[in-house]
Amino acid sequence: MNLKLDLHDIYSEGKQLEKALVDILSQAESKKAKMVEIIPGKGSGQLKKYVLRFLEKNYKGKYHRIEKDDKNWGRIFVHYRW
Repeated sequence: MNLKLDLHDIYSEGKQLEKALVDILSQAESKKAKMVEIIPGKGSGQLKKYVLRFLEKNYKGKYHRIEKDDKNWGRIFVHYRW
């Protein structure tokens, strides 16, 4: 099972953004998802940096690895190993 989160609609809403990330990652843990695709979009890269820092700070050790898509740099894949 793979989950997907598109952040285009809530990119400027700080609390909603954090809540959406927490919700999708807790859902991935409860459903034992193999991968979560997070789409911060291309833009200036600030949202992507925010997501990466959030994952590193709050979820370090809960996921297996993070992959940045080399063909579309507006996507982040969070891989799990259960």
